[in-house]
Amino acid sequence: MTDSAGRGKSDSPVLLDLKGVSQTFHSKRGELPAVRDVSLHVGRGEVLCLVGESGCGKTTTARIAAGLAKPVAGSVEFEGADIWGLGRREWTAYRKAVQFIHQDPYASLNPIRSVFATLAAPLRRHGLAKSRKDAWEQAAALLARVEMTPAENFLGKYPHQLSGGQRQRVAVARALALDPRLIIADEATSMLDVSIRVGVLRMLTRLRTELDVGFVFITHDLAIARHFGSGGRIAVMYLGRVVEYGPTDEVIGNPQHPYTKALLSAVPDLDPGPEGRRDPGLRGIDIPNLAELPSGCTFHPRCPLYVPGTCEVTEPALLPTAPGRPDVACHVIAGGVADVPAQTGPVDVPAQTGERDAAPKAGGGV
Repeated sequence: MTDSAGRGKSDSPVLLDLKGVSQTFHSKRGELPAVRDVSLHVGRGEVLCLVGESGCGKTTTARIAAGLAKPVAGSVEFEGADIWGLGRREWTAYRKAVQFIHQDPYASLNPIRSVFATLAAPLRRHGLAKSRKDAWEQAAALLARVEMTPAENFLGKYPHQLSGGQRQRVAVARALALDPRLIIADEATSMLDVSIRVGVLRMLTRLRTELDVGFVFITHDLAIARHFGSGGRIAVMYLGRVVEYGPTDEVIGNPQHPYTKALLSAVPDLDPGPEGRRDPGLRGIDIPNLAELPSGCTFHPRCPLYVPGTCEVTEPALLPTAPGRPDVACHVIAGGVADVPAQTGPVDVPAQTGERDAAPKAGGGV
């Protein structure tokens, strides 16, 4: 359930807390507001899924959460302390506690390092392995934890000798090496074959339960979010803002925001039923340019609930719709203009051209 501040209530203490964070990149096309006033949190053992189209700000939000990028506004708190005010020792402890799994297992592993060297590096860097034998034993235990056994068959291999699924499991093992309390997984399964993807998701689910580690899981696929995020929360992002935020089962089972409904309509369904798949009725398909965002609600040029005179004038706040229901950023859903008929039909929207994000990044879109 959610409280009046748009936060999901939980029995777990807050581990990571983003409070009104924003990030703007500079490009030849002007200012690109990649993330705008995002507030999210996750506790130990919880899972928070960030979903949305490419370019919506998911990866930038994850990089801010991991301390890899400093926001231009807002704060990032880890266990109650602002990370950008930490001393050297506290910063090192924070970076050990929060680990990142990148999207591309082909690029995230050093090609000239064996699996053993990859896993031993953080252990030696932080004094967790006192000898080569100790590092070897700990690396073997990490591989066993991610279901790569017998470990002796893999420790001496190099990334090019592994399959995509094996590489990603090594990346997960590396993230576990420092006993993190929070893992940020950026599209960690999107580059894997479907059959392998299911196995990796099951492994991550098991690890979340066994190790009581929190997850920020980024994906554009709501089917994966439903599978991995069951019992957790989902934040749906559009052009840098969260437009729907609440329990996974509520958001997937009964979506409120028209953008969330459009995302769900794009999920393949082997048995759509006698009525078939419902058309979300979008007024446009093009994503607006980040350098030229529409006024008011940025989704209004595509929204089937568009109300002239309101939606293009005022940007809606993320507000609770009802007790125990997701928070939604929509004038119509919030009830303020529910009695005004929505406008339908096509609308001209400036198309997104070129790169959406001028800043270099690892593993995925904005």
